[in-house]
Amino acid sequence: MDWKPVQKPAEMAESRLLEAILSNHFPINSNLPGERELAEQIGVTRPTLREVLQRLARDGWLDIQHGKPTRVRDYWREGSMAVLSVLAQSPAYQSPDFVVHLLDLRVLIAPAYARQAVQAASAEISSLLEGYAGLEDTPSAFAHADWELHHLLTQRAANPVFRLLLNSFQTIYILMGERYFAFPKCRASSRAFYADLLACARRQSDCDAETLTRRVMEESLTLWQKMQKENL
Repeated sequence: MDWKPVQKPAEMAESRLLEAILSNHFPINSNLPGERELAEQIGVTRPTLREVLQRLARDGWLDIQHGKPTRVRDYWREGSMAVLSVLAQSPAYQSPDFVVHLLDLRVLIAPAYARQAVQAASAEISSLLEGYAGLEDTPSAFAHADWELHHLLTQRAANPVFRLLLNSFQTIYILMGERYFAFPKCRASSRAFYADLLACARRQSDCDAETLTRRVMEESLTLWQKMQKENL
């Protein structure tokens, strides 16, 4: 039997509070109800609620000051990587430009981690990409392959922040990838990228890998924006 894990009270309380914040039940800059009332609404004890409130305050969702009501922060301005991770895993609550912003970020960082990775682990990258020659021509296959490639590149890059950033986006990366790769021209573009990056890795040309990745990431952003306009 496929047993589903029972959600702990603190996890349930955090999930419900985040949903209430993201759905504007508790809008930005609004005050939460008092502890007793909020604990009753959620269905947890006050100690459990306090634990969750402190964690959400640490991550940038809430502002807690002694003697004052707990305020919902402007998490887009005051949040942390933890906020970004939650937003990336909550497609229903993302702004229309959220994916564009993530792709714009990838344009900035992917060339750097591609260069560092090829410099440090060209043989491993070559081995992965050699298997992409027979990649199944489906959106799902390309989405997972693209994730696997970028995950490896960040894992082998010298800067550990790259992998922390990418790990935050795994859920939305796959979802977005399946939408992006639904278009044959996007799959063709990426298939060419994988072949060209393989050539860079084989000759251990980290600078060429950086230049190639920057060009292809910029093209991917342009393609995504074009597709969004065509599907309006």
